[in-house]
Amino acid sequence: MIDIASSLEYLHHGSSTPIVHCDVNPSNALLDEDMVGHVSDFGISKLLGEEKLQIYTKTFATVGYMAPEYGSKGIVSIKGDVYRYGIMLMEVFTRKKPIDDMFVKGRPSNW
Repeated sequence: MIDIASSLEYLHHGSSTPIVHCDVNPSNALLDEDMVGHVSDFGISKLLGEEKLQIYTKTFATVGYMAPEYGSKGIVSIKGDVYRYGIMLMEVFTRKKPIDDMFVKGRPSNW
């Protein structure tokens, strides 16, 4: 997971034009033969441009991993990638998918 975080940090801060992946999820986190994590599938990624903190889009990402502002208003920012990464961490630690009934219904009593 550290490799994925490092990859996202590079996308966000490694050049003057930040890249927002927009679809960080376990299916887009790949491991090579040395168990090094890589981010894949840049199909809906967005370039923020210099000095832009966010842009708007109508592109949709994987349900359960979308940041609230992305799903409701189409706001794309690096904060959304950080949110999606956090959802991935939650899935790793709890072994529960963000679309499981316990999360959808909002009842943590089944944890």
